[in-house]
Amino acid sequence: MGTKGGIDYSAWDHIYVSDDEDVTCPYVDTPSLFRMRHRSRLEKMAEFQQRGEDLEHNLAECKILLKETQERLKKLEEDRQEGEEDEEREAELKKVQAEVKKLRKDEKMFEKMMEEYRREEKKLPWNVDTLSKEGFSKSVLNIKPDTKEETEKEKVEKHKTFVEKYAKEIKHFGMLHRWDDSQKYLSDNPHLVCEETANSLVVICIDYEIDEKHALMEQVAHQAIVMQFILDLARALKVDPRGCFRDFFSKIKTADKQYLDMFDHELELLKERVRSCAQSRMEGAMKELEEEERQKRLGPGGLDPVEVYGSLPKMMQRSFDEKNIQMLQEAMSKLDPLEGRYHLLRCIDSGLWVPESGETDDEEDEEEEDQSEKEGDK
Repeated sequence: MGTKGGIDYSAWDHIYVSDDEDVTCPYVDTPSLFRMRHRSRLEKMAEFQQRGEDLEHNLAECKILLKETQERLKKLEEDRQEGEEDEEREAELKKVQAEVKKLRKDEKMFEKMMEEYRREEKKLPWNVDTLSKEGFSKSVLNIKPDTKEETEKEKVEKHKTFVEKYAKEIKHFGMLHRWDDSQKYLSDNPHLVCEETANSLVVICIDYEIDEKHALMEQVAHQAIVMQFILDLARALKVDPRGCFRDFFSKIKTADKQYLDMFDHELELLKERVRSCAQSRMEGAMKELEEEERQKRLGPGGLDPVEVYGSLPKMMQRSFDEKNIQMLQEAMSKLDPLEGRYHLLRCIDSGLWVPESGETDDEEDEEEEDQSEKEGDK
């Protein structure tokens, strides 16, 4: 029978479908042999799969470290251009350049190893366990993130809705101290592994700092960085962060000094930003409070009595301090009539001075008479 124009069955040549129960000898316990063969094959499959996961994890970690080291190198180069030559800075620059070179080499090595792994994976024979995989074991795995762009208004509304719904869970996660506790809590609540949680944790940090609860601020800041590292890893792998947060905890629990130093550095930067933001918010609140108090103080003419008092001559200030009307009149008599009139009207408009009925009219008449006399003398 010719195969020309027919189906190419060569793609199925490597399928090995066996129930592991082929009887090889009537004296062999067939069920025991089946279990032994099956267990051996599963162990080999698990080892192969673990090797692939380790390679993916190492490659992702290498990419993240390379990106961060390149950013450090760029900053050092910019600082060198702006400032004078410095031996310590040059030494640091050479050190970082060497790190970048090594990380690039490591990246290529891991990529090559991944290619070899993929080739091996394609050559593996199929069997009962690989043919009968379950379609869905969990609703969230390495899913490609949604690339749809959100408007600023949609982002704000999404954040507000999410925080209102999960405020209690987010705060609970912010208070966890141990890596294992954090991982388990996110496993039980995978919906928390998102940008909204990270942003909400930072807001909680700022609120604690404003309330001068510094220890609580630092605790929640730590968890905010944990969430940020998970999100960064997801972006590097181009997967849903809910599918890779376990990789972060696996790494951080056995991390080397360089990785831990990087984590601590980001944590310190966040705490500095939180303190700065809290300070700005407190200053803004104080200004608003001062403005509210000022509006309450305004007199009938819309002037602030505190500002008006500060602009008065010393003698007039003293008369107000002692509530001495005679001293005020004496102070006014020593001033130029126009200057005295200016200060008096400001005192009235600010509420510092409340004239009796008709008093201001009499003063205006006297001022007009004085002005007329001066013009007549001329």
